[in-house]
Amino acid sequence: MILADKIIEERKKNGWSQEELANKLGVSRQAVSKWESAGSIPDLQRILQMSELFGVTTDYLLKDEIEEEPLNEYTETNTIKVSMEEANQYLDMKSKGSRIVANATSLCILSPVPLIVLGTMTEDHTLVGFGLVFLLILIAIAVYLFVNYGLHESRMQHLEKESFETEYGVSGMVRERREQYESTFTRNIAIGVVLCILSVIPTIMAGVMEVEDYMSGISVGLLLIIVSIGVNILIRAGMIKSSYDTLLQEGEYTKEEKHLKKKTDAFLGAYWRLVVAIYLGWSFWTNNWEFTWIIWPVAGVLYAAVPGIVKMIICDREK
Repeated sequence: MILADKIIEERKKNGWSQEELANKLGVSRQAVSKWESAGSIPDLQRILQMSELFGVTTDYLLKDEIEEEPLNEYTETNTIKVSMEEANQYLDMKSKGSRIVANATSLCILSPVPLIVLGTMTEDHTLVGFGLVFLLILIAIAVYLFVNYGLHESRMQHLEKESFETEYGVSGMVRERREQYESTFTRNIAIGVVLCILSVIPTIMAGVMEVEDYMSGISVGLLLIIVSIGVNILIRAGMIKSSYDTLLQEGEYTKEEKHLKKKTDAFLGAYWRLVVAIYLGWSFWTNNWEFTWIIWPVAGVLYAAVPGIVKMIICDREK
């Protein structure tokens, strides 16, 4: 296979038009067209650019007798091929799954609201018991949703863990959808963070106004409701954005990151379950629900930092 054919093949693998490839290389579309028709040969700088862009070696591009040799050391020998249909199925699954995971997490946050409100409104143990039963029912529903989604998602988890190639047009389709979603993602992240920050206002107002105990209970309930909405929005936005990154093998889903991710999954897989357990345990132990909500924004911030710390430790050990 000559250089011209290799450029055509690699360009189509990524779902790029001649104009898109030209823009990435800083040349005209006519220049790319001449390369692909063997009318001219790109200079050394463009060869190096294409080597990095396509993820192949310069030897593969320049030597006709060499078969494709991936530049990345983590590329698997038996590469998975992802079709357009599979890519759309994965994106749809993650979109629906984001709602399931977000709603299940919100149920965990909302579960103590009836218990808190009833506990401050009445001393009737029967009503308080109903609040506790309601809490357990919501937790049980949330666990069912988590488990059911996890089992359903497992059939396509290889896309998040293994290296793969996409068929013609897939990468272009995913990039277009990600670009369309970018503004929605930015807006939803901002809304989610703002809601988590503002959620404390009802309890602050209740403390300043020195209201009755039942009003304090209601204010804590409002706090948890607002937090649950904010966290719900954050989870949905994050999962949908990550689905695009997964198919494009960018961000946290590059081949190098997947190599490290296999070693960090054991820890990160239980992260949010651990957070829920700590939240409920701390809240029941101290009965300080108006304060323990702080674990959710803290956990969200830590979730962005903890994977990086774990990866740094792993990389240091491998050196």
